[in-house]
Amino acid sequence: MNYKLYLAALAGFAFTACTPSLDLPGPSETSYVQKTYEDPTPEKMEQYQQKMVEVASRIKDDSRYDRIVLDTPEKKSWFKDLTYRLWDRQITRTQFMAEGLKKYPTHRYEFEFVIRGFNL
Repeated sequence: MNYKLYLAALAGFAFTACTPSLDLPGPSETSYVQKTYEDPTPEKMEQYQQKMVEVASRIKDDSRYDRIVLDTPEKKSWFKDLTYRLWDRQITRTQFMAEGLKKYPTHRYEFEFVIRGFNL
């Protein structure tokens, strides 16, 4: 008897588009489990660099793009590592965006531009 009630309730949720609410963390609350990442092989690094050149070549055609200031070796290394991890799918688009906006909060469009450029 309880089994039939359960099935009826489940079917009711499906037909009314009601689902029980879950307390899932939002994008800003997501905790990152993976803290170590794979270093690129020479072959992967070459493929990544080719893709980055392709993405960067589209910047000049986009009047909305506002360059991210990468004026120190540390900032350049951070950006390269971050974009490589995205390209290599070691992190998700959401993680890429969260990490990028943490350092450059006014550059959402530019991080979206990179994501679109990688066609992920």
